[in-house]
Amino acid sequence: MSRDVDPRLLAILVCPLTKAPLTYDREKGELVSKAAGLAYPVRDGVPVMVIEEARELGEDER
Repeated sequence: MSRDVDPRLLAILVCPLTKAPLTYDREKGELVSKAAGLAYPVRDGVPVMVIEEARELGEDER
């Protein structure tokens, strides 16, 4: 079961590729960078901010 990300952490995290703000998709358990077109996984409440671990967003998600 995944836990939510601490809101204080969300306020300071940015995309490692573009340095743009991220949005949290609680349903999918991902931090989304619209600027980069990537979604970073959140595992057990910990954001995995590694570009190679990110999923590319589909056209309908951009």
